[in-house]
Amino acid sequence: MRSRKRPPINGRGIFSGTGIIVTGLMATLLAMIFPIWSYADRSGTGLDVLNADTVPTGYGPLSALDRDFITKVRLAGLWELPAGRQARQKGTTPAVRTAGEHLIEGHAFLDERVRDVAAELSLQLPNEPSEQQQEWLATLNAAQGVEYDSRFANILRLAHGKVFSVVAQVRASTRNSLVRKLADDANTTVLDHITVLEATGYVDYDALARDMVADSTPPLTPPPAPPGPTTDPAPAVPMTPPPSPGYTLPSAASSPRPEGGSGNS
Repeated sequence: MRSRKRPPINGRGIFSGTGIIVTGLMATLLAMIFPIWSYADRSGTGLDVLNADTVPTGYGPLSALDRDFITKVRLAGLWELPAGRQARQKGTTPAVRTAGEHLIEGHAFLDERVRDVAAELSLQLPNEPSEQQQEWLATLNAAQGVEYDSRFANILRLAHGKVFSVVAQVRASTRNSLVRKLADDANTTVLDHITVLEATGYVDYDALARDMVADSTPPLTPPPAPPGPTTDPAPAVPMTPPPSPGYTLPSAASSPRPEGGSGNS
């Protein structure tokens, strides 16, 4: 029986097979490393966006969130101060009229503060309320009597709840000293307004919870631009003469219950 001849073994065959194995192992290793590398370095991560939208100032870095917060403080005053004046006239209970007084005092103070901060940071501020805020004012203008009291308390309480969450986020994360101090002032003022609005006895907490989850207030579009290197900001028109030094708020109404009826809770 004739035996088969084995093919000759040479160095070229050995190295060729070894090369295939090494190439396969390297491909497997790269496939495992690439997703980790690409995830850690990809654009669009929170830190990447923060750094891209942050500009240096003499008071510390100013982020897009900081600029959005400054704009929101100004916008809040542009509609809540006239709403406070209206409540002082149209409110049917002492508690509603007192809430109006708090809105007037608080936003007169915050408006002066935010205009000073914007001027220091060379930021432009709006001089008109947003479309949503104008709709809220139109709703209050059309309401009368007890219906007005209820709409006033619930619309303003919803708006303050949304701003309150933004204030907390900015205060916790900002690296700008001017923004940090403005957030402190806004926190004190907004919490005071939430307290006196709830003291009216008209706040519907079930509806408030649903609206807060739905987040019916749209974000600012487009986002506020960073300060320009050479141009001065457009002047923000004061909404009212500055309040007296010391900024003291009137006392809340002693009874939160509306006259002639019961409020929602």
